[in-house]
Amino acid sequence: MSGLDAESTFSGVKPVEERHRFDEARLAQWMKDNVKGYQGPLTVFQFKGGQSNPSFRLETPGRAYVLRRKPMGKLLPSAHAVDREFRVISALHPTGYPVAQPYALCTDDSVIGSMFYIMGNVDGRIFWNAQLPTLTNADRREIFTAEIETLARLHQYDYNALGLSDFGKPGNYFARQIDRWTKQYRASETDRNETVERLIAFLPGSVPEQERTSVVHGDYRLDNMIFEKNANTVAAVLDWELATLGDPLADFTYFLCSWLLPPDGRSGMAGVDIKALGIPSLEEAVDIYCKATNRPGLPDLDWYFAYNLFRLVGILQGIAGRVRDGTAASEQAKETIKRIGPLAEASWKYARKAGA
Repeated sequence: MSGLDAESTFSGVKPVEERHRFDEARLAQWMKDNVKGYQGPLTVFQFKGGQSNPSFRLETPGRAYVLRRKPMGKLLPSAHAVDREFRVISALHPTGYPVAQPYALCTDDSVIGSMFYIMGNVDGRIFWNAQLPTLTNADRREIFTAEIETLARLHQYDYNALGLSDFGKPGNYFARQIDRWTKQYRASETDRNETVERLIAFLPGSVPEQERTSVVHGDYRLDNMIFEKNANTVAAVLDWELATLGDPLADFTYFLCSWLLPPDGRSGMAGVDIKALGIPSLEEAVDIYCKATNRPGLPDLDWYFAYNLFRLVGILQGIAGRVRDGTAASEQAKETIKRIGPLAEASWKYARKAGA
């Protein structure tokens, strides 16, 4: 899929799909009771992008809101944690960190059929292709620098001061994450993959020592943020459902996987002449992050890349399970599943470099 194809496929809104419909009058009444300043009438559209938590644009004469909900139907344990999303953006918003304004959380499934929250709609630009084909070289450089520095800023917060001391366990992050994604893989397994089995055997016994703990986003990439309309700065970071307390290097090295993955019109840039596009090299990206977080440098990255690609396998296998169970929220989900095998092979390649 080309970048421009991705823009048209994922950008903007559409009428609410039949399987995602809910009682809009019931929602309007709930918002009247729970969202400060809400005034109807209410018009509901569904965002095209996103295949995890279905998202909706709520338009009123005065302002627009966004609703994020848990999908309906059978779900994996701990997945689609919209209440955790709401909590973390509520903690970050008062600091000036770029997140949408949180309005209200509804844990009562009877209102629209599942838990949801309401946040402000942030106007700006969403880019789906890391090569940023519509921008200049100078713009690309600024966009990438803003991405990295915004992530570094998140990692510098004192999570205790944010009121997030119980948002996750502060230590042993990678071991717990490997266990989590192994369990998700097993719960969603559709076919046995011997390469994944080797990764499951290798990764737990080779975890590097954790030096720092911070809030981590969990899925930090270009299309999970909105940029200002007229500036190459981040207006809002979106999609916090995987946020927790953890090792900031997990977040940053996940972001670096864009440099490793094949160009698919989305985040992958492997083999692309990024220098000709003005995009920082992987080494330059590391330097920007280290400068912003006061690190002397990063340890050998091979293990981190093996881990992150394995984690992507777990995420995509979860989508495969939802396709099987009929709860995946995107037509693109079936295409996504085809990436599982190649990602597992790429993860094993880095695991071998890391000593497997």
